[in-house]
Amino acid sequence: MKYLSTAPWRWSFISAAVVWLIAIAVTHGNGAGAMLTSALAMATFIVIVGIGQMFVIALGPGNIDLSLPANIGLASAVAMTVMNGDNALVGLGLLAALGCGLMVGLANYLLIWALRIPPIIATLSASFIIQSIDISYGRGLQIKPPPAFADFANLQFLGVPVLAVLAVLLAAFAALVLQHTIYGRWVLAVGQNARAARFAGVKVGWTRAATYMLCGALGGIDGALLAGYFRGANVDIGNEYLLSSIAVVVIGGCSVAGGKANLPGIWGASLFLVLLLTMLNTFGVGAGVRLLLTGIIIVAAISVASDDRAREGA
Repeated sequence: MKYLSTAPWRWSFISAAVVWLIAIAVTHGNGAGAMLTSALAMATFIVIVGIGQMFVIALGPGNIDLSLPANIGLASAVAMTVMNGDNALVGLGLLAALGCGLMVGLANYLLIWALRIPPIIATLSASFIIQSIDISYGRGLQIKPPPAFADFANLQFLGVPVLAVLAVLLAAFAALVLQHTIYGRWVLAVGQNARAARFAGVKVGWTRAATYMLCGALGGIDGALLAGYFRGANVDIGNEYLLSSIAVVVIGGCSVAGGKANLPGIWGASLFLVLLLTMLNTFGVGAGVRLLLTGIIIVAAISVASDDRAREGA
């Protein structure tokens, strides 16, 4: 228990393993491997946006990106339009999705900076604008992804999705950025105390702009990959990733007060959420109950984290 208390993110992996074992017991072991493979595949998309959301939340209290679902939906439509079903245009389509996400992230920051409004309001407002654009641009879009791109998004090696391996590498790279680059240290410094960071020479405005653009870029790439995985774009394809992107940050051991990030916990929390939803689906639980349980889990995780900070302060 002492070992676990020093790294609370390990609880997310333990919880994921427990849920998986319960699901195996319920199904009498049928499809255990397929369930884990499917969980890895779906967790990958949560991990990608979860990393972006984690960087934003690490900037300090109030920082959050509520435009992610709309960003994902728009980027998926842009990517599929640019690719136009042609294998030769896959790279260009991914760049278009990346650029779309970067622009959304920059717009979010400019709203926060220019209007001096809280990030939660700015990104929510941006979300409505992006959704309007997405509806007019992507509603009824019937363009399928290029066959090679769709096959790659669903590719597995020894039962392990290739996208999951790439997401692990992305998480490792993000950890290196946080711990061993000036930008990463600036993000954590701003989250701990923005005023002190500014006096210490940290470029607070630049750091916040880069972070919102990073989150937007990861949302854009996620939209393109989701369109490839599900073999088509959809304006609603990112709807479920708002709550899940926040949940994995909280459950994974990151501080909602900012200044603290945890990359391994993002993976553990993502697997836990996906396996939990899989188990609830097996039991035939409705969507409303699933959302309720997710909300309760987030509140519980925040409460535990608050108690830990209070004990540390004592």
